[in-house]
Amino acid sequence: SSSQPDPSSPAHAVKEMSPLARVVLFLAFATCVAGFTGVAPRGMFNAPVTPSASFARPMRLRAPRLVGPKMFETSVFEKETIQFSVAPDPSKEDILRGGRDKFKLVSKAFEGIEKIGVIGWGSQAPAQAQNLADTLKEIGSDIKVTIGLRDGSPSWKAAQAVGFSEKEGTLGLQDEVIKQSDLVMLLISDAAQANTYKSKIEPLLKKGATLGLSHGFLLGHLESVGETFRDDINVVLIAPKGMGPSVRRLYEQGKTKNGAGINASFAVHQDATGRATEIALGWGIAIGSPFIFETTLKDEYCSDIYGERGILLGAVHGIVEVLFRRFISQGMTPEDAFINSCESITGPITKTISKKGILPVYEALSGDDKKKFEEAYSASYQPAKDVLAEIYDEVKSGNEIRSVIMHGDRFDKFPIGKIDGTYTWSVGEKVRASRDEDKIPLNPVTAGMYVATMMAQIDVLRENGHSYTEIVNESVIEAVDSLCPYMHAKGVAFMVDNCSRTARLGSRKWAPRFDYMLEQQACVDLDAGKGVNSEMISKFKSNPVHTAVEECCKLRPSVDISTTGDSTAQDDLSFTFRN
Repeated sequence: SSSQPDPSSPAHAVKEMSPLARVVLFLAFATCVAGFTGVAPRGMFNAPVTPSASFARPMRLRAPRLVGPKMFETSVFEKETIQFSVAPDPSKEDILRGGRDKFKLVSKAFEGIEKIGVIGWGSQAPAQAQNLADTLKEIGSDIKVTIGLRDGSPSWKAAQAVGFSEKEGTLGLQDEVIKQSDLVMLLISDAAQANTYKSKIEPLLKKGATLGLSHGFLLGHLESVGETFRDDINVVLIAPKGMGPSVRRLYEQGKTKNGAGINASFAVHQDATGRATEIALGWGIAIGSPFIFETTLKDEYCSDIYGERGILLGAVHGIVEVLFRRFISQGMTPEDAFINSCESITGPITKTISKKGILPVYEALSGDDKKKFEEAYSASYQPAKDVLAEIYDEVKSGNEIRSVIMHGDRFDKFPIGKIDGTYTWSVGEKVRASRDEDKIPLNPVTAGMYVATMMAQIDVLRENGHSYTEIVNESVIEAVDSLCPYMHAKGVAFMVDNCSRTARLGSRKWAPRFDYMLEQQACVDLDAGKGVNSEMISKFKSNPVHTAVEECCKLRPSVDISTTGDSTAQDDLSFTFRN
């Protein structure tokens, strides 16, 4: 009869199993599901794993993540809500506008804080420590800013050179400073944070203290090894969208105006005391940020590490190398090739973006030049996005974080060398020495390739759910207002060698990929005369990010950064290359 169970069926076989055998079968099935989907039943596989054993399946990049409004609450400062984009991708976000007129509110934001410990002396620490100390002095606060360094650190003299001293209690040993501080700004290298935080730093933090980060890297590391932050401390982030020397230089320039500095994102990861948001915002105001926007630690490290490897450093390095060779092969002198590639990017292209936006670069062209831009954009967008999508996957999966940590373990054997000795950058040095600023052209091919790469980077971030304030600051403002002015003054190679260790490693790793992909695909398509992809150009012109860039341009610093002249910003190469 059809109603009788079939003894050979799988269902009948399972029914006849012992309870133990059924459990074993279920676990085997669940393991297969976890392997194929990346999702395990709750409670399974929760044991911490080491980075070398952790190969988490990255989240699908092409599945768009919805972005909700970024709104925060503060009782100390007056926030603003701004419409950063309109249909078809409308976005409202809260921001906090900075300025020296807000400094007087920092004391209230820092209520209960008596000592701030700034740990480390790398790219960000010198700038943020000096800015904080100057602000607190200006408002008559008794809060002390103290630098914490390892015993025997070569940075001791550098800190003393700008006014920090043992005698005044503003310079001391790292462990003691951490123990005594109410706000601990942990600004040592990412690899050092990963290697020492749980064993040597967290145990020293006071209950109720605030751990301050300027990068979400540490969270990415802790997640990869199954660890978390101690739950009796605040964990906040203020992440300036530029390298440390620019944070200091713009703050100094802003002393004659109502503030100038580098925009910053903020995040509250843990709020053990109920005051974490105010502390974070007070920190951002005190270091001179013109405007502050909200993010999360995870979104920050994904966008930041990704951005460094993209248009901020790695991609611009690769683009210059490709176009320099290409223009020489087309008959230009090496000097003209450098002017039409690198000088065009760090000069008129990024200066236009800084003041007016991305679209005005295209709109400044006409006739054949506009067509050349469109052809270069059409040829470059997809190859650039291919590399950028891979970078985002590598960052989000934790692979890129593990790579940085592993390099830290090899650093004594394989320190990071300079990159400014090749022919491209030697020619660049000669060009800068005889530069006529008014004669640098806005080369349409260079503009098309650079803008296509920037737009591809923007689109990958938006597809992965990042807010427009984060996208514009990480992929546009940091490039054109913080990094490119230094590139223009001192060279792309200088800039690549004058950032954090994480950024320098990423640029060296990914610049060759951009070089290869643009050479092998974009340049081949240009040579084959494939022409203009009208649909791609239409999407570029109508991209909602242009409204966001326009709004952010209204909030830019009140002065352009000065990369020369007297400053206590430590941005010389001898400082960067010390161990």
